[in-house]
Amino acid sequence: RRLGDVGANDPTGWKWGTGNSAPHVLLLLYAKEGQLAAWQQMVEGQLSAGFECIGRLPASPTQGIEPFGFLDGISQPEPDWHRQRPMRDECQLAYTNLSCLGEFLLGYPNEYGAYTERPLLDRARDPGAMLPGAEDAPGKADLGRNGSYLVMRQLRQDVSGFWKFVDGCAGGDPVLRKRLAEAMIGRTQEGESLVGRTGEVIRGGARGAPESDPNAFTYRSDPRGERCPLAAHVRRANPRNADLPPGAPGIVSRLTRLLGFDEQARAPVLVASTRFHRLLRRGRKYDVGDSGPQAPAGAPADEVGLHFICLVANISRQFEFVQSAWVMGTKFDGLPGESDPLLGNRQPRPDGTRTDGFSMPQSLGPDQRLTGLPQFVTVLGGAYFFLPGIRALRYLATTR
Repeated sequence: RRLGDVGANDPTGWKWGTGNSAPHVLLLLYAKEGQLAAWQQMVEGQLSAGFECIGRLPASPTQGIEPFGFLDGISQPEPDWHRQRPMRDECQLAYTNLSCLGEFLLGYPNEYGAYTERPLLDRARDPGAMLPGAEDAPGKADLGRNGSYLVMRQLRQDVSGFWKFVDGCAGGDPVLRKRLAEAMIGRTQEGESLVGRTGEVIRGGARGAPESDPNAFTYRSDPRGERCPLAAHVRRANPRNADLPPGAPGIVSRLTRLLGFDEQARAPVLVASTRFHRLLRRGRKYDVGDSGPQAPAGAPADEVGLHFICLVANISRQFEFVQSAWVMGTKFDGLPGESDPLLGNRQPRPDGTRTDGFSMPQSLGPDQRLTGLPQFVTVLGGAYFFLPGIRALRYLATTR
């Protein structure tokens, strides 16, 4: 329920990830064009003695444009690889793409200045010193260091249903159809933000970002969502806000905003601070019609979708929070009963309130509102995995 896996998304209808089809190991194979089949055959031959293959998930040879037709994989946080951020940065007054390394890799400080819980071993269990020592626990071998947690979900996309719906809302006008689709996404099909670049992003410790950087914006200049609707998919997934609403410097101004006495600051605090809920995300487009012998048995020939993959150090605080509070949340940013226009399951709230609407605020007059949105994305499977670092992988492979 927390992830929105109800109705058509219920795990009882999944192809994998539950019951007897719950995987113990996920193996991701990458190869140059024309070399995947031989690579896959060799790997599977080595694994056959100890593993049973319960499924193969196809991927399209062409990536970059997701099935709905939008440029994909644009927005990513920038890990602080050089660990330049202070270990305890208690309050950020501006949004930044730079994230503490411990938000994505285990064994390093996170945005709270703490180390995420992870598997630590007594040194006696690592007599060969294959594992690094834990920074925060002297005498312990850190099995988690340089590892991460991987979330994978298979998402089937109803491409024809999506474009048929927006075409009906646009009355067949191709220009309006494209504009409505882009409003639901929050970006143009080419990947540009609907709010435009503002130069407000702080990256790598310096204000500003290259003009070619599609991440060089925040939503500060569009607080009501008149250019990029509040409910748009990318705005939900990354609200790009800071710890406190913008305002004048000084303790009095800060307390006024923090305690809710600044009327203009009330709306921004409806959304939790972004920096504690970031994801490293990758989507792998798949098309069963193009996947040949790898197609799952019984799958429709025209099935298309995305394998959603993200890396986090804390699944609950990062992936599950974003999925439940921002994506599936029907009151995100004070909205009146609507979930993500792409990923929403359209299930009514417990009080019967419908969640199949999408609001687009207008500068003059009431919001433009689309109603009766069907479900465009269906979950077909999913699981959580521990992704070990290289030293941990060697330890696991050689230690009995």
